[in-house]
Amino acid sequence: MTTILLLPEYNNLGIMMSDATNVQAGRAEWLREAKTTLILAWPLIAAQLAQIGLGTTDVIMMSWLGPEYLAAGTLSTSIMFLFLIFGIGIATAVSPLMAQAVGREDYRSVRRTVRQGFWVAFLFATILVPFILQIEWIFSVLGQDPELGKLADSYIQFAAFQFYPFLMFTVLRGFLSAHEDTSVVLIATLIGIVVNAIGNYALMFGNFGFPRLELAGAGISTIIVHSVTFLFGLGYVLTRQKYRHYQLLLRFWKPDWQRFFEIIRVGTPIGFMLTAEVGLFSVAAVMMGWLSTLELAAHAVAIQLASISFMVPLGLSQATTIRVGLQYGRDNHKGIGIAGWTSIALGTGFMAITCTLFILFPNMFVSLFIDASKPENLEVFALAASYLAVAGLFQLVDGAQAMAAASLRGLSDTKVPMYGAIFGYWLMGLPIAYYLGFQTELRGVGVWLGLAGGLAIVAVILTWRFALREKLGLLKSQE
Repeated sequence: MTTILLLPEYNNLGIMMSDATNVQAGRAEWLREAKTTLILAWPLIAAQLAQIGLGTTDVIMMSWLGPEYLAAGTLSTSIMFLFLIFGIGIATAVSPLMAQAVGREDYRSVRRTVRQGFWVAFLFATILVPFILQIEWIFSVLGQDPELGKLADSYIQFAAFQFYPFLMFTVLRGFLSAHEDTSVVLIATLIGIVVNAIGNYALMFGNFGFPRLELAGAGISTIIVHSVTFLFGLGYVLTRQKYRHYQLLLRFWKPDWQRFFEIIRVGTPIGFMLTAEVGLFSVAAVMMGWLSTLELAAHAVAIQLASISFMVPLGLSQATTIRVGLQYGRDNHKGIGIAGWTSIALGTGFMAITCTLFILFPNMFVSLFIDASKPENLEVFALAASYLAVAGLFQLVDGAQAMAAASLRGLSDTKVPMYGAIFGYWLMGLPIAYYLGFQTELRGVGVWLGLAGGLAIVAVILTWRFALREKLGLLKSQE
Protein backbone atom coordinates (compact mmCIF):
# COMPACT_ATOMS: atom_id res chain seq x y z
CA MET A 1 0.00 0.00 0.00
CA THR A 2 2.78 2.34 0.84
CA THR A 3 4.38 1.58 -2.47
CA ILE A 4 1.17 2.45 -4.33
CA LEU A 5 0.91 5.78 -2.54
CA LEU A 6 4.47 6.68 -3.42
CA LEU A 7 4.24 5.88 -7.11
CA PRO A 8 2.53 9.16 -8.14
CA GLU A 9 5.17 11.13 -6.24
CA TYR A 10 7.93 9.27 -8.04
CA ASN A 11 6.13 9.85 -11.34
CA ASN A 12 5.75 13.57 -10.66
CA LEU A 13 9.37 13.79 -9.65
CA GLY A 14 10.34 12.02 -12.86
CA ILE A 15 8.26 14.41 -14.91
CA MET A 16 9.76 17.40 -13.12
CA MET A 17 13.27 16.05 -13.65
CA SER A 18 12.47 15.39 -17.33
CA ASP A 19 11.10 18.92 -17.77
CA ALA A 20 14.18 20.41 -16.10
CA THR A 21 16.44 18.32 -18.34
CA ASN A 22 14.53 19.44 -21.43
CA VAL A 23 14.81 23.09 -20.40
CA GLN A 24 18.55 22.73 -19.83
CA ALA A 25 18.96 20.90 -23.14
CA GLY A 26 16.97 23.58 -24.93
CA ARG A 27 18.99 26.37 -23.35
CA ALA A 28 22.21 24.59 -24.28
CA GLU A 29 21.01 24.30 -27.89
CA TRP A 30 20.33 28.03 -28.13
CA LEU A 31 23.67 28.90 -26.51
CA ARG A 32 25.48 26.50 -28.84
CA GLU A 33 23.85 28.18 -31.84
CA ALA A 34 24.83 31.63 -30.54
CA LYS A 35 28.43 30.49 -30.08
CA THR A 36 28.58 28.90 -33.54
CA THR A 37 27.08 31.99 -35.17
CA LEU A 38 29.52 34.34 -33.45
CA ILE A 39 32.52 32.19 -34.36
CA LEU A 40 31.39 32.24 -37.98
CA ALA A 41 30.50 35.93 -37.90
CA TRP A 42 33.42 37.64 -36.17
CA PRO A 43 35.85 37.51 -39.13
CA LEU A 44 33.07 38.81 -41.39
CA ILE A 45 32.34 41.63 -38.93
CA ALA A 46 36.05 42.47 -38.71
CA ALA A 47 36.28 42.40 -42.51
CA GLN A 48 33.38 44.87 -42.77
CA LEU A 49 35.10 47.18 -40.32
CA ALA A 50 38.35 46.78 -42.24
CA GLN A 51 36.50 47.72 -45.43
CA ILE A 52 35.74 51.07 -43.78
CA GLY A 53 39.48 51.40 -43.19
CA LEU A 54 40.00 50.86 -46.91
CA GLY A 55 37.67 53.72 -47.74
CA THR A 56 39.19 55.92 -45.04
CA THR A 57 42.64 55.46 -46.58
CA ASP A 58 41.30 56.72 -49.92
CA VAL A 59 39.61 59.73 -48.30
CA ILE A 60 42.76 60.73 -46.40
CA MET A 61 45.04 60.48 -49.42
CA MET A 62 42.58 62.23 -51.74
CA SER A 63 42.45 65.09 -49.23
CA TRP A 64 46.24 65.41 -49.54
CA LEU A 65 45.73 66.26 -53.23
CA GLY A 66 43.31 69.05 -52.38
CA PRO A 67 39.63 69.69 -51.55
CA GLU A 68 38.49 69.56 -55.18
CA TYR A 69 40.08 66.11 -55.60
CA LEU A 70 38.45 64.90 -52.39
CA ALA A 71 35.05 66.21 -53.51
CA ALA A 72 35.36 64.54 -56.94
CA GLY A 73 36.57 61.27 -55.49
CA THR A 74 33.91 61.17 -52.77
CA LEU A 75 31.02 61.99 -55.11
CA SER A 76 32.13 59.49 -57.76
CA THR A 77 32.57 56.78 -55.13
CA SER A 78 29.07 57.46 -53.79
CA ILE A 79 27.49 57.19 -57.23
CA MET A 80 29.53 54.09 -58.07
CA PHE A 81 28.42 52.43 -54.83
CA LEU A 82 24.75 52.70 -55.83
CA PHE A 83 25.53 50.50 -58.84
CA LEU A 84 27.93 48.26 -56.94
CA ILE A 85 25.45 47.46 -54.16
CA PHE A 86 23.03 46.09 -56.75
CA GLY A 87 25.76 43.80 -58.11
CA ILE A 88 26.65 42.73 -54.58
CA GLY A 89 23.02 41.75 -54.02
CA ILE A 90 23.04 39.58 -57.14
CA ALA A 91 26.29 37.85 -56.16
CA THR A 92 25.08 37.40 -52.57
CA ALA A 93 22.51 34.89 -53.86
CA VAL A 94 25.21 32.21 -53.95
CA SER A 95 25.46 32.22 -50.14
CA PRO A 96 22.06 30.67 -49.29
CA LEU A 97 22.20 28.34 -52.31
CA MET A 98 25.61 26.99 -51.29
CA ALA A 99 24.70 26.78 -47.60
CA GLN A 100 21.58 24.77 -48.46
CA ALA A 101 23.64 22.45 -50.70
CA VAL A 102 26.28 21.93 -47.99
CA GLY A 103 23.50 21.25 -45.48
CA ARG A 104 22.11 18.41 -47.59
CA GLU A 105 25.65 17.28 -48.57
CA ASP A 106 25.04 17.94 -52.25
CA TYR A 107 28.61 18.92 -53.14
CA ARG A 108 28.03 18.82 -56.89
CA SER A 109 25.45 21.57 -56.41
CA VAL A 110 28.02 23.65 -54.53
CA ARG A 111 30.41 23.40 -57.49
CA ARG A 112 27.65 24.36 -59.92
CA THR A 113 26.72 27.40 -57.83
CA VAL A 114 30.30 28.68 -57.58
CA ARG A 115 30.93 28.39 -61.30
CA GLN A 116 27.67 30.00 -62.33
CA GLY A 117 28.13 32.59 -59.58
CA PHE A 118 31.31 33.68 -61.36
CA TRP A 119 29.37 33.81 -64.63
CA VAL A 120 26.63 35.97 -63.12
CA ALA A 121 29.18 38.27 -61.42
CA PHE A 122 31.03 38.74 -64.72
CA LEU A 123 27.78 39.40 -66.61
CA PHE A 124 26.49 42.06 -64.21
CA ALA A 125 29.89 43.74 -64.00
CA THR A 126 29.87 43.95 -67.81
CA ILE A 127 26.37 45.46 -67.73
CA LEU A 128 27.05 47.98 -64.94
CA VAL A 129 30.54 49.22 -65.86
CA PRO A 130 29.44 51.10 -69.03
CA PHE A 131 26.96 53.10 -66.94
CA ILE A 132 29.65 54.00 -64.42
CA LEU A 133 31.99 55.17 -67.18
CA GLN A 134 29.47 57.94 -67.99
CA ILE A 135 30.25 59.70 -64.69
CA GLU A 136 31.15 63.01 -66.35
CA TRP A 137 27.75 63.10 -68.10
CA ILE A 138 26.00 62.06 -64.85
CA PHE A 139 27.72 64.93 -63.03
CA SER A 140 26.60 67.41 -65.69
CA VAL A 141 22.98 66.22 -65.37
CA LEU A 142 23.22 66.66 -61.60
CA GLY A 143 24.43 70.21 -62.13
CA GLN A 144 27.93 69.67 -60.78
CA ASP A 145 30.94 71.80 -61.72
CA PRO A 146 32.39 70.62 -65.10
CA GLU A 147 35.91 70.62 -63.64
CA LEU A 148 34.67 68.35 -60.85
CA GLY A 149 33.24 66.05 -63.52
CA LYS A 150 36.59 65.83 -65.31
CA LEU A 151 38.41 64.95 -62.09
CA ALA A 152 35.80 62.32 -61.26
CA ASP A 153 36.09 60.87 -64.75
CA SER A 154 39.87 60.43 -64.36
CA TYR A 155 39.18 58.25 -61.31
CA ILE A 156 36.17 56.32 -62.61
CA GLN A 157 37.76 55.37 -65.94
CA PHE A 158 39.93 52.96 -63.95
CA ALA A 159 38.06 52.37 -60.68
CA ALA A 160 34.91 51.14 -62.47
CA PHE A 161 36.68 47.92 -63.45
CA GLN A 162 36.91 46.89 -59.81
CA PHE A 163 33.41 45.47 -60.29
CA TYR A 164 34.81 42.30 -61.89
CA PRO A 165 37.14 41.15 -59.07
CA PHE A 166 34.94 42.62 -56.31
CA LEU A 167 31.80 40.72 -57.34
CA MET A 168 33.71 37.49 -57.99
CA PHE A 169 35.27 37.74 -54.54
CA THR A 170 31.72 38.08 -53.18
CA VAL A 171 31.03 34.64 -54.71
CA LEU A 172 34.15 33.23 -53.05
CA ARG A 173 33.12 34.76 -49.74
CA GLY A 174 29.82 32.89 -49.98
CA PHE A 175 31.66 29.62 -50.68
CA LEU A 176 34.04 30.08 -47.75
CA SER A 177 31.24 31.17 -45.40
CA ALA A 178 29.17 28.11 -46.32
CA HIS A 179 32.13 26.01 -45.14
CA GLU A 180 32.52 28.13 -41.98
CA ASP A 181 35.98 29.26 -43.15
CA THR A 182 35.53 33.02 -42.81
CA SER A 183 38.91 34.02 -41.36
CA VAL A 184 40.29 33.99 -44.91
CA VAL A 185 37.88 36.80 -45.82
CA LEU A 186 39.33 38.95 -43.04
CA ILE A 187 42.92 38.18 -44.02
CA ALA A 188 42.21 39.05 -47.65
CA THR A 189 40.63 42.37 -46.63
CA LEU A 190 43.57 43.29 -44.39
CA ILE A 191 45.97 42.52 -47.23
CA GLY A 192 43.84 44.79 -49.40
CA ILE A 193 44.24 47.70 -46.97
CA VAL A 194 48.03 47.41 -47.08
CA VAL A 195 48.10 47.10 -50.88
CA ASN A 196 45.75 50.08 -51.19
CA ALA A 197 47.89 52.33 -48.99
CA ILE A 198 51.06 51.44 -50.88
CA GLY A 199 49.37 51.68 -54.27
CA ASN A 200 47.83 55.08 -53.52
CA TYR A 201 51.09 56.45 -52.17
CA ALA A 202 52.98 55.28 -55.24
CA LEU A 203 50.53 56.06 -58.02
CA MET A 204 48.71 59.13 -56.71
CA PHE A 205 51.81 61.04 -55.67
CA GLY A 206 54.53 59.62 -57.93
CA ASN A 207 56.57 57.83 -55.28
CA PHE A 208 58.86 54.79 -55.67
CA GLY A 209 59.67 55.83 -59.24
CA PHE A 210 56.06 55.77 -60.46
CA PRO A 211 54.44 58.68 -62.37
CA ARG A 212 52.18 61.06 -60.45
CA LEU A 213 48.67 60.08 -61.63
CA GLU A 214 46.59 61.71 -58.87
CA LEU A 215 42.96 60.43 -58.97
CA ALA A 216 43.72 58.16 -61.92
CA GLY A 217 46.36 56.55 -59.69
CA ALA A 218 43.76 56.00 -56.99
CA GLY A 219 41.53 54.31 -59.56
CA ILE A 220 44.32 52.00 -60.71
CA SER A 221 45.16 51.19 -57.11
CA THR A 222 41.51 50.26 -56.50
CA ILE A 223 41.59 47.72 -59.35
CA ILE A 224 44.85 46.24 -58.04
CA VAL A 225 43.49 45.95 -54.49
CA HIS A 226 40.36 44.02 -55.42
CA SER A 227 42.24 41.88 -57.94
CA VAL A 228 44.76 40.90 -55.25
CA THR A 229 41.95 40.17 -52.80
CA PHE A 230 40.12 37.96 -55.30
CA LEU A 231 43.26 36.12 -56.42
CA PHE A 232 44.28 35.53 -52.80
CA GLY A 233 40.87 34.01 -52.04
CA LEU A 234 40.87 31.96 -55.24
CA GLY A 235 44.40 30.70 -54.62
CA TYR A 236 43.43 29.67 -51.10
CA VAL A 237 40.36 27.74 -52.27
CA LEU A 238 42.20 25.99 -55.11
CA THR A 239 45.17 24.90 -53.00
CA ARG A 240 43.47 23.79 -49.79
CA GLN A 241 43.19 20.01 -49.58
CA LYS A 242 39.65 20.07 -48.21
CA TYR A 243 38.40 21.98 -51.26
CA ARG A 244 40.27 20.15 -54.02
CA HIS A 245 37.52 17.59 -54.56
CA TYR A 246 35.25 20.37 -55.78
CA GLN A 247 37.46 21.04 -58.83
CA LEU A 248 35.84 24.46 -59.03
CA LEU A 249 37.42 25.56 -62.31
CA LEU A 250 37.10 22.24 -64.15
CA ARG A 251 35.06 22.79 -67.35
CA PHE A 252 34.55 26.35 -66.15
CA TRP A 253 33.24 27.50 -69.53
CA LYS A 254 30.53 24.83 -69.69
CA PRO A 255 27.16 26.57 -69.24
CA ASP A 256 24.68 25.50 -66.57
CA TRP A 257 21.70 27.65 -67.45
CA GLN A 258 19.39 26.24 -64.80
CA ARG A 259 21.72 27.27 -61.96
CA PHE A 260 22.68 30.49 -63.77
CA PHE A 261 19.08 31.71 -63.87
CA GLU A 262 18.38 30.42 -60.36
CA ILE A 263 21.12 32.71 -59.03
CA ILE A 264 19.64 35.63 -60.96
CA ARG A 265 16.14 34.76 -59.71
CA VAL A 266 17.24 34.71 -56.07
CA GLY A 267 19.79 37.52 -56.37
CA THR A 268 17.94 40.19 -58.32
CA PRO A 269 15.43 40.91 -55.51
CA ILE A 270 18.33 41.08 -53.05
CA GLY A 271 20.02 43.63 -55.30
CA PHE A 272 16.88 45.77 -55.53
CA MET A 273 16.29 45.48 -51.78
CA LEU A 274 19.82 46.66 -50.92
CA THR A 275 19.62 49.42 -53.52
CA ALA A 276 16.27 50.57 -52.09
CA GLU A 277 17.82 50.99 -48.64
CA VAL A 278 21.01 52.66 -49.86
CA GLY A 279 18.96 54.84 -52.20
CA LEU A 280 16.78 56.04 -49.33
CA PHE A 281 19.83 57.22 -47.42
CA SER A 282 21.25 58.84 -50.56
CA VAL A 283 18.02 60.78 -51.09
CA ALA A 284 18.05 61.73 -47.40
CA ALA A 285 21.49 63.28 -47.93
CA VAL A 286 20.11 65.28 -50.87
CA MET A 287 17.21 66.51 -48.70
CA MET A 288 19.64 67.55 -45.97
CA GLY A 289 21.48 69.58 -48.61
CA TRP A 290 18.19 71.30 -49.48
CA LEU A 291 17.87 72.35 -45.83
CA SER A 292 21.37 73.82 -45.55
CA THR A 293 25.06 73.06 -46.00
CA LEU A 294 25.55 72.91 -42.24
CA GLU A 295 22.81 70.33 -41.83
CA LEU A 296 24.29 68.26 -44.65
CA ALA A 297 27.71 68.36 -42.97
CA ALA A 298 26.17 67.31 -39.64
CA HIS A 299 24.26 64.54 -41.40
CA ALA A 300 27.52 63.23 -42.92
CA VAL A 301 29.09 62.88 -39.46
CA ALA A 302 26.06 61.19 -37.89
CA ILE A 303 25.57 58.78 -40.79
CA GLN A 304 29.24 57.81 -40.67
CA LEU A 305 28.96 56.88 -37.00
CA ALA A 306 25.73 54.96 -37.63
CA SER A 307 27.37 53.17 -40.56
CA ILE A 308 30.32 52.05 -38.43
CA SER A 309 28.03 50.58 -35.80
CA PHE A 310 26.00 48.85 -38.53
CA MET A 311 29.07 46.88 -39.66
CA VAL A 312 28.50 44.47 -36.76
CA PRO A 313 24.95 43.41 -37.71
CA LEU A 314 25.99 43.51 -41.38
CA GLY A 315 28.75 40.96 -40.80
CA LEU A 316 26.47 39.00 -38.51
CA SER A 317 23.76 38.96 -41.19
CA GLN A 318 26.13 37.21 -43.61
CA ALA A 319 26.67 34.48 -41.04
CA THR A 320 22.92 34.33 -40.37
CA THR A 321 22.16 33.51 -44.01
CA ILE A 322 24.67 30.66 -43.87
CA ARG A 323 23.40 29.24 -40.58
CA VAL A 324 19.74 29.34 -41.65
CA GLY A 325 20.66 27.98 -45.09
CA LEU A 326 22.55 25.03 -43.59
CA GLN A 327 19.57 24.09 -41.42
CA TYR A 328 17.22 24.54 -44.35
CA GLY A 329 19.37 22.19 -46.45
CA ARG A 330 19.08 19.60 -43.67
CA ASP A 331 15.28 20.03 -43.51
CA ASN A 332 15.73 20.90 -39.84
CA HIS A 333 12.74 23.15 -39.21
CA LYS A 334 13.52 23.55 -35.54
CA GLY A 335 17.13 24.43 -36.36
CA ILE A 336 15.96 27.10 -38.81
CA GLY A 337 13.99 28.80 -36.05
CA ILE A 338 16.85 28.59 -33.56
CA ALA A 339 19.37 29.94 -36.09
CA GLY A 340 17.12 32.80 -37.20
CA TRP A 341 15.87 33.94 -33.81
CA THR A 342 19.33 33.63 -32.25
CA SER A 343 20.74 35.98 -34.88
CA ILE A 344 17.84 38.41 -34.55
CA ALA A 345 18.46 38.49 -30.77
CA LEU A 346 22.22 38.97 -31.24
CA GLY A 347 21.87 41.71 -33.84
CA THR A 348 19.16 43.58 -31.97
CA GLY A 349 21.01 43.13 -28.68
CA PHE A 350 24.17 44.70 -30.06
CA MET A 351 22.19 47.58 -31.53
CA ALA A 352 20.51 48.12 -28.18
CA ILE A 353 23.98 48.86 -26.79
CA THR A 354 24.84 51.34 -29.55
CA CYS A 355 21.36 52.86 -29.20
CA THR A 356 22.01 53.54 -25.53
CA LEU A 357 25.47 54.98 -26.21
CA PHE A 358 24.28 57.26 -29.02
CA ILE A 359 21.39 58.60 -26.94
CA LEU A 360 23.39 59.12 -23.73
CA PHE A 361 26.73 60.26 -25.15
CA PRO A 362 26.20 61.80 -28.61
CA ASN A 363 28.66 64.64 -27.95
CA MET A 364 31.46 62.21 -27.17
CA PHE A 365 31.08 60.46 -30.54
CA VAL A 366 30.60 63.62 -32.59
CA SER A 367 33.76 65.12 -31.06
CA LEU A 368 35.74 62.40 -32.85
CA PHE A 369 34.92 64.21 -36.11
CA ILE A 370 34.23 67.83 -35.15
CA ASP A 371 36.27 70.09 -32.90
CA ALA A 372 33.68 71.83 -30.70
CA SER A 373 36.30 74.20 -29.31
CA LYS A 374 36.15 76.20 -32.54
CA PRO A 375 33.21 78.65 -32.56
CA GLU A 376 32.53 78.10 -36.26
CA ASN A 377 31.87 74.41 -35.58
CA LEU A 378 29.34 74.82 -32.77
CA GLU A 379 26.20 74.74 -34.93
CA VAL A 380 27.32 71.73 -36.95
CA PHE A 381 28.37 69.97 -33.75
CA ALA A 382 24.96 70.54 -32.12
CA LEU A 383 23.10 69.37 -35.22
CA ALA A 384 25.21 66.22 -35.55
CA ALA A 385 24.64 65.38 -31.87
CA SER A 386 20.86 65.75 -32.28
CA TYR A 387 20.87 63.52 -35.39
CA LEU A 388 22.97 60.91 -33.62
CA ALA A 389 20.48 60.71 -30.79
CA VAL A 390 17.76 59.93 -33.34
CA ALA A 391 20.13 57.45 -35.00
CA GLY A 392 20.21 55.63 -31.68
CA LEU A 393 16.46 55.07 -31.98
CA PHE A 394 16.66 53.40 -35.37
CA GLN A 395 19.66 51.26 -34.38
CA LEU A 396 17.29 48.70 -32.87
CA VAL A 397 15.01 48.38 -35.89
CA ASP A 398 17.98 48.54 -38.28
CA GLY A 399 19.54 45.53 -36.57
CA ALA A 400 16.23 43.67 -36.54
CA GLN A 401 15.51 44.22 -40.24
CA ALA A 402 19.04 43.19 -41.25
CA MET A 403 18.83 39.93 -39.29
CA ALA A 404 15.28 39.11 -40.42
CA ALA A 405 16.20 39.78 -44.06
CA ALA A 406 19.29 37.56 -43.73
CA SER A 407 17.22 34.77 -42.17
CA LEU A 408 14.76 34.90 -45.06
CA ARG A 409 17.63 34.84 -47.57
CA GLY A 410 18.78 31.62 -45.96
CA LEU A 411 15.43 30.21 -47.12
CA SER A 412 15.93 31.73 -50.62
CA ASP A 413 12.96 33.97 -49.86
CA THR A 414 13.88 37.27 -51.51
CA LYS A 415 11.04 38.53 -53.72
CA VAL A 416 8.45 39.40 -51.06
CA PRO A 417 11.10 40.96 -48.75
CA MET A 418 12.10 43.14 -51.72
CA TYR A 419 8.51 44.39 -52.05
CA GLY A 420 8.41 44.96 -48.29
CA ALA A 421 11.62 47.00 -48.45
CA ILE A 422 10.39 49.15 -51.34
CA PHE A 423 7.11 49.76 -49.51
CA GLY A 424 8.76 50.55 -46.16
CA TYR A 425 11.63 52.68 -47.44
CA TRP A 426 10.14 54.53 -50.41
CA LEU A 427 6.37 54.59 -49.92
CA MET A 428 6.47 55.19 -46.16
CA GLY A 429 9.92 56.28 -44.92
CA LEU A 430 10.66 58.82 -47.66
CA PRO A 431 7.30 60.68 -47.44
CA ILE A 432 7.57 60.75 -43.65
CA ALA A 433 11.10 62.15 -43.91
CA TYR A 434 10.00 64.82 -46.39
CA TYR A 435 6.94 65.84 -44.41
CA LEU A 436 8.69 66.07 -41.06
CA GLY A 437 11.76 67.71 -42.58
CA PHE A 438 10.03 70.38 -44.65
CA GLN A 439 6.48 70.76 -43.34
CA THR A 440 7.36 70.95 -39.64
CA GLU A 441 9.96 72.69 -37.52
CA LEU A 442 11.91 69.46 -37.03
CA ARG A 443 13.98 69.98 -40.22
CA GLY A 444 16.97 67.58 -40.16
CA VAL A 445 15.70 65.71 -37.12
CA GLY A 446 12.45 65.12 -39.02
CA VAL A 447 14.37 63.63 -41.97
CA TRP A 448 16.12 61.25 -39.58
CA LEU A 449 12.81 60.31 -37.96
CA GLY A 450 11.56 59.41 -41.43
CA LEU A 451 14.57 57.12 -41.91
CA ALA A 452 13.81 55.50 -38.56
CA GLY A 453 10.15 55.06 -39.53
CA GLY A 454 11.03 53.37 -42.81
CA LEU A 455 13.45 50.98 -41.11
CA ALA A 456 10.87 50.16 -38.41
CA ILE A 457 8.20 49.31 -40.97
CA VAL A 458 10.57 47.02 -42.90
CA ALA A 459 11.73 45.37 -39.65
CA VAL A 460 8.12 44.56 -38.69
CA ILE A 461 7.30 43.17 -42.15
CA LEU A 462 10.38 40.94 -42.38
CA THR A 463 10.29 39.72 -38.78
CA TRP A 464 6.59 38.89 -39.15
CA ARG A 465 7.32 36.96 -42.35
CA PHE A 466 10.08 34.93 -40.72
CA ALA A 467 7.84 34.18 -37.73
CA LEU A 468 5.14 32.82 -40.07
CA ARG A 469 7.57 30.99 -42.38
CA GLU A 470 5.82 27.61 -42.01
CA LYS A 471 2.29 28.95 -42.48
CA LEU A 472 3.44 30.90 -45.53
CA GLY A 473 4.92 27.77 -47.10
CA LEU A 474 8.54 28.98 -47.11
CA LEU A 475 9.98 25.69 -45.81
CA LYS A 476 9.93 23.51 -48.89
CA SER A 477 11.49 20.07 -48.60
CA GLN A 478 15.16 19.93 -49.63
CA GLU A 479 15.05 16.20 -50.37
